[in-house]
Amino acid sequence: MLVDSHCHLDFKDFDADRSDVLARAKAAGVDLMVTISTKITEAEKIIALAETSDALVCSVGIHPHEAGREPETDAAQLVALAEHEKVVGIGETGLDYFYEHSPREAQQRNFRAHIEACRESRLPLIVHARDADQDTADILEDEMKKGDYPGLIHCFTAGPELARRALDIGFYISISGIATFKNATDLRDTIRAIPLERLLVETDAPFLAPVPHRGKRNEPSFVADTAAVLAELKGVSTEKLARITSDNFFKLFSKAKRPAAA
Repeated sequence: MLVDSHCHLDFKDFDADRSDVLARAKAAGVDLMVTISTKITEAEKIIALAETSDALVCSVGIHPHEAGREPETDAAQLVALAEHEKVVGIGETGLDYFYEHSPREAQQRNFRAHIEACRESRLPLIVHARDADQDTADILEDEMKKGDYPGLIHCFTAGPELARRALDIGFYISISGIATFKNATDLRDTIRAIPLERLLVETDAPFLAPVPHRGKRNEPSFVADTAAVLAELKGVSTEKLARITSDNFFKLFSKAKRPAAA
């Protein structure tokens, strides 16, 4: 089996054919998908979508792009939402200094509130980091001193330093279709150095479709293409890569239930 550890199936990009997208994922061997929250005001919508299929689970949280627009949310609110059986993670949260759609201070407060929620709930933190490696790592390490919490860097595109600092605090690294892009040589070099036992795979659908689908709408079935490239980078079979990354997922996202047939 494969797990798409990060996608956005609630987005309107899938309104016309969402059931077909799920069927194609199943046919491609993707037995579980995590549909990720970006707005706390749409948490109930995300949960309701996850309830429609045994192949879906979800997260709750506020994307850094939305940190200045969504209602400021504390850990208690996140923990309460995370009590639902379909909610397996907190986020996505983190820092994005590339677009800076929200003030940095708001992003950082939002980030720390999500970390506190992870510490209390023991659900993993789903971290978005773009052009903010230093502050991301500093906050993760600072918060870890207050008490441990599980988590991962999703859609990893940074260099070896953020990877090292994330791994040092026990985090996992999730790889998207960017790893298949022709110009992603440095990223592939970093991936080669990350222990296989700390890797997950994702699509971040509808964004970042992997080769050979680049330029199209991404969808969970395409995670198989990213997994194939990842297997080549790690020097293992696609079957072994699928097994290990799925085992990694269920170790980190321990609330998620492994499909009976997987």
